[in-house]
Amino acid sequence: MKAERLRPWRYHNWQHIHDPKQFLERARPVLQLYVQALALLKQNIWLLCLDEKTSIQAREGEEPPRPAEVGGPQLQESRYERHGALNLFAALSVADGEVYGTLRDRKRFVDFQTFIEETIIPEALDRQMHTVKLILDNGTTHAPKQLERWLQQRPVVQEGQLTFHVFWLPPNASWLDQIELWFSILQRMRLQPNHFESLQELKQAITDFIGYYNQKAKPIKWTYTIEKLEKKLEQRRKQETEQKPEQKIDQNSKTKLKQKKERNIKGKLKQRLGQKRENNLREKKSLNGEIRADQNSDRISA
Repeated sequence: MKAERLRPWRYHNWQHIHDPKQFLERARPVLQLYVQALALLKQNIWLLCLDEKTSIQAREGEEPPRPAEVGGPQLQESRYERHGALNLFAALSVADGEVYGTLRDRKRFVDFQTFIEETIIPEALDRQMHTVKLILDNGTTHAPKQLERWLQQRPVVQEGQLTFHVFWLPPNASWLDQIELWFSILQRMRLQPNHFESLQELKQAITDFIGYYNQKAKPIKWTYTIEKLEKKLEQRRKQETEQKPEQKIDQNSKTKLKQKKERNIKGKLKQRLGQKRENNLREKKSLNGEIRADQNSDRISA
């Protein structure tokens, strides 16, 4: 393995795309918006990525973490007591990198609605925006079938102060949502090691981190372009084309094997039915023989 530079203990997750055409149709406008975010902001059009980081637990170790020493890492107590969990609803301003969030006990559409009404809409008005573009995944919390209709019913929309446009990511493509990168930053820089004595302490820690982050917020350096996605999908299409003949041969062999099994099963059933008929005939013959013997004995005795 060393000579061939193989490392089977290392792995990377991957997820193939079921419908490349549909995926590209939904991903292309999102990737275009990422490129145009700063120009849109100058036109008073605000681009936001929204999502939730769910079930953030407040764990209190039996002992507090021990600070790192020279040549040694920080030590975290493995035994802990749970004090509950919170759900973070957050939005990332793509053009400038600022983050807005609120913490809730539950993760429901009504909580997401509250986040938009109490955080996003007031901030959009303070920024003097006339249009807000939202990038969202297809999670049930966002209620894909209800959200756009609900947004159009907001007073600020009906009064002409704001316009909302929603862009849905392709299924299973949360990795295209920039807010996921910020969740990773939050996890690594503030939530690890996890040592919080209460939910209130956890809430304060996250709130403080958002304020600290926004002091020096910068837009995320997004490098995944439409060209890269198209190249990836083209490679996938070629692989599927090359695999089709092999899959066809394999499918044919599976079909033949299935047919052979079915013939064997039918043959066994016929054999069993034949044996059953023979047994029934033998039973009838033996029964008729017994009846005749009884009749003869009755005549003789008479």
